[in-house]
Amino acid sequence: MSPELTCPAVYVEAATGDISLIGRRVTDPGTLAKLTEHVPIHDDETAIWLPANLKPSLLEALNGEYEKGRRGHGDPSFEELLEPTMRSAVHLEARDTYDPTHPAFQKWLVDGDTSYNWDNWKKLIGSAVSRGVRFRRLRIVSEPVSDYIRWEHAISYGNVAAGEDLRWLPRHLAYDLPVPIADYWMLDQRLIRYHYTSGAGAEMNKFEYVTDPRKIIPVVGMFEMAWERAIPHADYTPS
Repeated sequence: MSPELTCPAVYVEAATGDISLIGRRVTDPGTLAKLTEHVPIHDDETAIWLPANLKPSLLEALNGEYEKGRRGHGDPSFEELLEPTMRSAVHLEARDTYDPTHPAFQKWLVDGDTSYNWDNWKKLIGSAVSRGVRFRRLRIVSEPVSDYIRWEHAISYGNVAAGEDLRWLPRHLAYDLPVPIADYWMLDQRLIRYHYTSGAGAEMNKFEYVTDPRKIIPVVGMFEMAWERAIPHADYTPS
């Protein structure tokens, strides 16, 4: 599996030994032109791109030395997705409640405690920031804000300390903006991972991955329009 593009793979059909490849379809006109200088691409064919780190698996398949039944490890972790990111990471959050059962949130409801363990996040984000990645987090919220959003705002000192640029956008200021209906991370404007949550806000660990530039470019514009209207964290007071 390639963390950079989620799930390129090599598949060997046990009965025939035939090899199938799964990868991103090549759509760049310049690359296609270079390929067709060497071999025509017929109507029932397509060119696919595989990352360099899949070479060992491809060689194993070609040599018949692969472990039968071996599978990829499923969805890549956020850490794996972030590893090849070099320039930008943006995160859109547009719900008013996420996990209402979170112990830290429940404690805050009782005693107003805003302590939170940010150590792992600071280490992860700090490492990326040090290599030049710019992190922007945008939260679209309803006002008056929910208790959950009020708690998130109270503990966002950790996001800022980790190196994130955080802004808040009251929903009434964003009513006329085109915004995806699911939260997402967008990395280097080359990959979007959409997140799905339950109606109550709990994470479902269900994701959709988009790498097609035709689907990413509109989201880049949508985010920038919303970001322009949003209020910097230091200037936003939940109402």
